Amino acid sequence: MPAFPKPKFPFAVNVTKERNNLRKYRDTKPGRQIPAKNKNKLLLATWNIANLGLQQREREHYQLLAEIVSWFDLIAIQEVNDNLVGLRSLTSELPKKYKALFTDEGGNNERMCYLYDSEKIQALEKIGELSIPPTEYKYIRIDGFTTAFNGFDRNPFLATFKARSFEFLLLNVHLYFGKDDLPSIERRCLETFCVARWADLRRKSKYCYTPNIMALGDFNLPKTEKTNPVYKALISKGLELPDHSSKIYSAIASDSEYDQIAFFPGIKSRLTGLSGVFDYDGGILPDLYQNHTEGEFKAYLRYYLSDHRPLWMELDIT
Repeated sequence: MPAFPKPKFPFAVNVTKERNNLRKYRDTKPGRQIPAKNKNKLLLATWNIANLGLQQREREHYQLLAEIVSWFDLIAIQEVNDNLVGLRSLTSELPKKYKALFTDEGGNNERMCYLYDSEKIQALEKIGELSIPPTEYKYIRIDGFTTAFNGFDRNPFLATFKARSFEFLLLNVHLYFGKDDLPSIERRCLETFCVARWADLRRKSKYCYTPNIMALGDFNLPKTEKTNPVYKALISKGLELPDHSSKIYSAIASDSEYDQIAFFPGIKSRLTGLSGVFDYDGGILPDLYQNHTEGEFKAYLRYYLSDHRPLWMELDIT
């Protein structure tokens, strides 16, 4: 997507101070706690980091992004620009044990990426982009829709991993948004339904690599309500969403629930009950917030950090 406007006012970031602010908020704010890493648990997350590689972040901003990323064992990243300078700058601030897997560019010149702790997570052999053969397009349909499915704007990125004895497949998505008109909404719903259908068919196939399939990322899902057509498409084949302990939204500027982690009932036994959205904007840069308008504060965040918040959940891998 196009870069957000760059803020016109300067602000010097004290990285040590802001790291402490983030950690204090994570550890003490009710509903925001993210557990410490545990060899028997998997901390899985997803984060749309706005225009990573397109917006002109400074090293201090990458250090703060890396601070949050480092809290998780494996994190799916969306909006990685074709220009890898942003991803390289982020990974340079992470511990060396973190490795990256990413796709080629798709719609809006975006790549999909996984960052993972290679000392705890093993990348397995199945990897690729989800591409539906045109002969199957006729099966990607929703009653009452006039829009036809013609493929993804950005192909979801599938990869398989192993954490201890737990093998699983992740499908990293950034689904179509377009506009708020009917054709765009129908296209978004069809992409969502395609993800749900593919995941359901693969887990039931006799050639299934692993039935432990999770779809995560930016679904551009306005609301997890039964009346919302995108949500209905997502859960149409049995995918479920965790209850979020924080009860806050993943979009900074609205009450939209764009970002999700979806799984089939077979994985529910591994859920620890800990999950949530981390609203980093509530704990960071208090001096900026106090000395500027709320609009300027959010504009700074969406340019130098992100307009999305990370979403996470914990699984038992014993």
